[in-house]
Amino acid sequence: MNAVLIGVILMLGLSLFRVNVIVAMTISALVAGLTAGLGLENTLNVFNNGLSGGAEIALSYAMLGAFAVAISKSGLTLILANKLLSLVNSKNKDSASYLSMLILLVIMCCAIASQNLVPVHIAFIPILIPPLIVIFNKLKMDRRAIACVLTFGLATSYMVLPYGFGGIYLYSILHKNLTDNGLEIINTDVPYAMIIPAVGMLIGLLIAVFFSYRKPREYQSSEMTSERSDLVVEDQHKVLVAGGIAVVCSLLAQNVSGSMILGGLVGVMMFALFGLIKWEQNSDIFTKGVAMMAMIGFIMISAQGFASVMKETGDVASLVQTCANLIGDSKPIAAAVILLVGLLITMGIGSSFSTVPIIATLFVPLSLEVGFSAMATVALVGTAGALGDAGSPASDSTLGPTSGLNTDGQHDHIWDSVVPTFIHFNIPLLIFGWIAAMVL
Repeated sequence: MNAVLIGVILMLGLSLFRVNVIVAMTISALVAGLTAGLGLENTLNVFNNGLSGGAEIALSYAMLGAFAVAISKSGLTLILANKLLSLVNSKNKDSASYLSMLILLVIMCCAIASQNLVPVHIAFIPILIPPLIVIFNKLKMDRRAIACVLTFGLATSYMVLPYGFGGIYLYSILHKNLTDNGLEIINTDVPYAMIIPAVGMLIGLLIAVFFSYRKPREYQSSEMTSERSDLVVEDQHKVLVAGGIAVVCSLLAQNVSGSMILGGLVGVMMFALFGLIKWEQNSDIFTKGVAMMAMIGFIMISAQGFASVMKETGDVASLVQTCANLIGDSKPIAAAVILLVGLLITMGIGSSFSTVPIIATLFVPLSLEVGFSAMATVALVGTAGALGDAGSPASDSTLGPTSGLNTDGQHDHIWDSVVPTFIHFNIPLLIFGWIAAMVL
């Protein structure tokens, strides 16, 4: 029995039955370790050692949460929300629909820019999305569609655009690991091999926005998301200028240092220096920021422990070998098996960037033996790595959207982020990744 297969399926099954994701990962890691013969003590040691890898990510989220709270307290979000609310209130039903689409387009552009243009990754989500919740509620926008838009921008852009994080994935990780394992291809050809799988992602997005989640959806208003027309920002010009400077400084600090922690800290300090928040409020702001991001942070920490156990079992290689024995010389079957195994591995590890180095050593020789071309091999390994990133409970691409959309507790991580993105992105990726392998 393959420990990786059992661990991933159990983790997904428990999550779908609404068992807390952290509990599901912990139980699944223990079961996988015991199945692989690691023993209880060794499994716990590996799991605990892996937890440290998620500490920096969790603290980054907490700091970004504090930055989001500081932006809210400064009045910047109130100005934005009131301006958008005035547009919403003045529009008829058809115009409101166009406004909804415009908002989705802006969010998607921000998500793409966060990967390729201003590589802040998911850092923008807890800052941009929470103040817009009142607008989403007013327009009765289905947050599952917004989650799909965010995930599309976060995942598809690094798959095909060789800039920012896309350059890291396509050149530094995918191309390097392919060539290290015997594939001869120049790095500039790698993005072209990923175009067909990216088209599948685009089709999935269009289905999600225009068909699956097009109907209005009601959400309960809370104190956090209700329209508060009685509140007025006294000096809007100062708030807009100082707030803009604080956001820019935060982005610059993160880009220069490569640390989301420093970026969030600089942002909070800038708001305090400009007097938009009081110095004595700092403790309260950080406390609320940690509270807002606590669940996401702990899921990320648990995910690192789970991934460590999956790797320690050593059953990834045996899983691939078992599949290789079933393939024979059939290209269609080989392509399907490679993609499905990649889906399982990435769903467990939660990161395509971490998955590619593992599967490249196993799949490149297999692809060359079956007779796939260099471009087809790139498409297979690149898609196999990206598969699962969109639909994993432990992935940044699903945790990021949840961190912003669940501000008022009405957006379930599994059923409103993970399941919609899995259906609309992983299934098209499987289909179009297979097509790419057949035609390239």
